[in-house]
Amino acid sequence: MTKNITVLLVDDHALVRTGLRALLNCEPDISVVGEAASGEIALKMVREKKPDIVLMDIKMPGIGGLETTRRMLHSFPDVRVIAVTSYDEDPYPTKLIQTGAAGFLAKDCTSEELIDAIRRVSRGSRYVSAKIAQDLAIRSVTQGEEGKETPTQISGLSDREMQILVMLGNGMTVQQVSEKLMVTSKTINTYRYRLYRKLGVRTDVELTHIAIRHQLVDIDKRKIEELGE
Repeated sequence: MTKNITVLLVDDHALVRTGLRALLNCEPDISVVGEAASGEIALKMVREKKPDIVLMDIKMPGIGGLETTRRMLHSFPDVRVIAVTSYDEDPYPTKLIQTGAAGFLAKDCTSEELIDAIRRVSRGSRYVSAKIAQDLAIRSVTQGEEGKETPTQISGLSDREMQILVMLGNGMTVQQVSEKLMVTSKTINTYRYRLYRKLGVRTDVELTHIAIRHQLVDIDKRKIEELGE
């Protein structure tokens, strides 16, 4: 069978990309046409390689997988993005599906499921692993405790609000975020206080606690202790 499904791998871990390339290139109908270690590089490579499928990590340096997916599908609507990540809990599945991703897989999925997802998505279908689909269904009909932020409230954030929540949760200052996103500090502060209002918090520390609880940021035990967890 001729290889006809072209795939771009996007992950900041070289070992993960190497493993995925070796796995996928063994399939007679799938070929890996490129690798990218960041969202910024991925956007350039999509333009050059024109892959059918992009396997997208979510948690990466720079603009991150969610914003990369949004920009990619805006500029290249025919590309099919499958998120492959260890962050399989809401709000990521909901936000990615809203953004237009065609699939969502956990990194602990089997090789058979990954290959099946690629083939299904290449034929125009969507693919969400059974576990994630079940979690989304349960969350859609449950309510959080009164007065506290819930997965539904988190998933209701805009793409830009989510991006800024992640950046602030990772310890970036307002000035650093404004420089990264090339907007004014005043604009970032506007988003910051909007996040406070939507999530029912009053400080950046509380904002960071929310980001930690929902696995939106990587944080070590020492810092958790500093935050009073």
